[in-house]
Amino acid sequence: MNKLLTTLLGCFLMLMGTNTKAQQAPPQIDTRIYEIIENTSADRIETDIRKLVDFGTRNTFSDTVSETRGIGAARRWIKAEFERISVECGNCLEVFYQKDLVKKGSGSRVPHDAYVVNVVAVLRGTDYPNSYVMMSGDIDSRVSSATDFTSDSPGANDNASGMAGTIEAARVLSKYKFKHSIAFVGLSGEEQGLFGGAGLAKYAQEQNWDIVGVLNNDMIGNIEGVDGVIDNRTFRIFSEPTPANETDRQRGARRFTGGEVDGNSRQLARYIHKQVKTYMPEMNPMMIYRLDRFGRGGHHRPFNDLGFAGVRIMEAHENYNRQHQDLRTENGIAYGDVIEGVNFPYAEKLTSVNAISLAGLAWAPPAPKDVRIGGAVRPSTTLQWEATDDKNIAGYKIYYRLTTSPTWDNFVYVSGVNEHTLEGIVIDNYYFGVAAVGKDGNESAVVFPYQQIRRR
Repeated sequence: MNKLLTTLLGCFLMLMGTNTKAQQAPPQIDTRIYEIIENTSADRIETDIRKLVDFGTRNTFSDTVSETRGIGAARRWIKAEFERISVECGNCLEVFYQKDLVKKGSGSRVPHDAYVVNVVAVLRGTDYPNSYVMMSGDIDSRVSSATDFTSDSPGANDNASGMAGTIEAARVLSKYKFKHSIAFVGLSGEEQGLFGGAGLAKYAQEQNWDIVGVLNNDMIGNIEGVDGVIDNRTFRIFSEPTPANETDRQRGARRFTGGEVDGNSRQLARYIHKQVKTYMPEMNPMMIYRLDRFGRGGHHRPFNDLGFAGVRIMEAHENYNRQHQDLRTENGIAYGDVIEGVNFPYAEKLTSVNAISLAGLAWAPPAPKDVRIGGAVRPSTTLQWEATDDKNIAGYKIYYRLTTSPTWDNFVYVSGVNEHTLEGIVIDNYYFGVAAVGKDGNESAVVFPYQQIRRR
């Protein structure tokens, strides 16, 4: 109960400081979110990480026939675990493999032909079944050489932690019904070139999935950094500034209207940040204004490449001695990604971060469409948007912030309209956005207005 009391107290103190405008809006909290936090289990996450480590190696090109060793055994166990969860919730999950053949020579890290197989479990939404929020972890592991598919490669933190967190989130969230669909995904081929993410992103595009956001979890279990810092509260959210597939016209418009840090992935990062500050105030989310770590990549990138919103969630302080290393000891330093390097309570916290963000987005009304803005050379700013026909919508929040602020700091709540003018708010001094708000208080991600209001 200590965890629940801490979050409730933190949220109460936060609400005591809420401005009067916020009091006009629907409730600021959804108590079901606290249940989700309370029901996430470090013990179950530990059990799953240990199980994944016990497969010896999960290199993408390792054994696929053995029942006890290699990537094949690992992905079959993950699929069976999703299926077991589904049985417990009345067959609420649609579990399947999605795969693509990767040919030798298609990359420097592809030693032979192999199928890159992803495991997908979909909790189908009640109102918007083709609208998806997604949590992913990586199945595969590696040692010093990405093409060494025979040596022991436990991959305890990188990335059994993210995979175990995804399975645990499925366990917890499968107890609820959501408006939007939630996909829990184990991706393969990450260490050889993000093949699994690329395959699933293409599949989603071909199936016309409306992806609200992808939460990619890659290393969520280490609290002791190679920099000497020990920190079990801080984590990073990496997000790119604007969509990779935007048009030249959109890019050109930003020269005059702004929005260089307001793409869909950045709004997803801000959503997670806000959700954590509301329901888990003891945590310290760091929004990193970068696609990924410097010069490195993760499995959200292939989704970003196609224009989908996606972020990477991970620990704040990495230990490079435990990443991509052959198991060995040199000069008294132990190398290798072993189970002893994982802090299970921390992995539980970051799993909760994912679960409450997925839940908030999946319970919220769809984000507003066709958001437009106007207000040049006048002391007011007007926002317009296409009204949503969601039966449980309460209204909209018009957010605004100083152009130098990383977060949406101010809002005005409106209901029953699809246009509002902020009097006394000069458009030149702020950035603006609109979010849809449900009767239960859950909000969509903020939509940034790139287009100007049409003249009448």
